[in-house]
Amino acid sequence: MILNLSALPEGKKIYFASDFHLGAPNAHISLERERRIIRWLDSVCDTAAHIFLVGDLFDFWYEYNYVIPKGFIRFQGKLAQLVDRQIPLSIFTGNHDIWAFRYFTEELGIALYRKPQILQIGSQKILLGHGDGLGRGDYFYKYFLKNLFENPIAQFLFSQIHPSFTFPFALLWAKYRKKKDRRKGEEHLKSRENEWIWQYCEERETKEHFDFYVFGHRHLPLDLPVGEQSRYINLGEWLTYNTYAEYDGKTITLKAFEKDLVLNP
Repeated sequence: MILNLSALPEGKKIYFASDFHLGAPNAHISLERERRIIRWLDSVCDTAAHIFLVGDLFDFWYEYNYVIPKGFIRFQGKLAQLVDRQIPLSIFTGNHDIWAFRYFTEELGIALYRKPQILQIGSQKILLGHGDGLGRGDYFYKYFLKNLFENPIAQFLFSQIHPSFTFPFALLWAKYRKKKDRRKGEEHLKSRENEWIWQYCEERETKEHFDFYVFGHRHLPLDLPVGEQSRYINLGEWLTYNTYAEYDGKTITLKAFEKDLVLNP
């Protein structure tokens, strides 16, 4: 799918952020992060032509027909406020909030995407998505877990279990996976053979040119070359780095909110 956005008006920018993981590691720390994210949204809203939130906004999210997870009300309220101000917002699902369904679209009026999308902005093209399941590695997730989580029968069966049982288990699993991925990510920092999303971008570039590839999931803020004319931007996360990216109509810049940006931890 191609999202066509007109050339940016003078002084306007497009903002990208991902991997807030609200809920982790506990309610107190998550609330501090939630307030920081709201301050960031307040700081960019006046210049925002569009805000893309690119997956794993929550450490775990599951929507029952009439029930959503407890908490994060300040964040949801801020999203509603931005929509009411007619600031375009889009959300991508990630591997931690893959079970977002209709709530954000029906209740808040926010577009929801499950797969990478092409942004056409003037003459430039950006490929944008969360990044989970892309590239050659992580086969257990791509071919088993992701298919299981997206299976309608599995979703229905899960929804029949009371949240008092499902949520503690899911949060424990999310915590385990995040620690494992973080450890693996630090060991494989910017090694081409292990940077699966980077490999995916390079392979995709041989078939179709994009000026920028913007993904999350990796939990490391990265700005890496793709061929001679493209770049792969990873948005990092908000547990440690507080990083986001802004597009000014010509280029994409990685920045950190209320903290110095460290690209090579």
